[in-house]
Amino acid sequence: MDKTDLRLSDFGAIIFDNDGVLVDSEAIHIEVERALLAEIGLEYDHATYLSRFVGLSNPDFYAELTSDFESRIGGAFPESFADTLQDRIWPRIMAELLPLSGVPALVEAFDGKTAVASSAPVERLEKKLKIAGLFRLFDPHIYSAEMVQKGKPAPDIFLQAASQICVEPKRCVVIEDSVNGVRAAVAAGMTAIGFTGGGHCDAGLARRLKANGATAIVSSHEMLRTLI
Repeated sequence: MDKTDLRLSDFGAIIFDNDGVLVDSEAIHIEVERALLAEIGLEYDHATYLSRFVGLSNPDFYAELTSDFESRIGGAFPESFADTLQDRIWPRIMAELLPLSGVPALVEAFDGKTAVASSAPVERLEKKLKIAGLFRLFDPHIYSAEMVQKGKPAPDIFLQAASQICVEPKRCVVIEDSVNGVRAAVAAGMTAIGFTGGGHCDAGLARRLKANGATAIVSSHEMLRTLI
């Protein structure tokens, strides 16, 4: 962790991403997605996949994949891909999903407001939070990219969350594990803290998050508590 002079108590709100920050789901998503993509001829190394795709809304994710498929393979992106992907992911989510350690204690210790702002569709977002036992901790301030015009790296979802909890963007700190999420937070005029505590994180993620505007890097919610 750097920028140790940063204090969460100086902010009016903490806005959390969900996948890979509150729940340890990104490792499942990435493993299943990369395997299925390889089956149709699209292969990506782990670091490239994290930087390009993690944090994108579903429409933006599929737009990128469609473009890659057309340029690298040729023809139309398989229509069955999305349904097959969900059929493979959700049994594992239901069986394996766990919350990241220390979230309730951090929220309880923080005197300001808290919210979730995720690229996931709202139904899946809420379902994951319920499976992990975190839904009541944030309800009703749980916001999905489906609620705004543009997903991350555009700032829309973070600005929506700030508006709903009545905190100025400059007084919000965002906890993000993705390059796209950090870029969105910076574009919203918020302070971004990079989170590297998820099971999907590689050795270079901290560097990439910093390069895209993260003010500090933490590897756990316990580390975040020390900043209060």
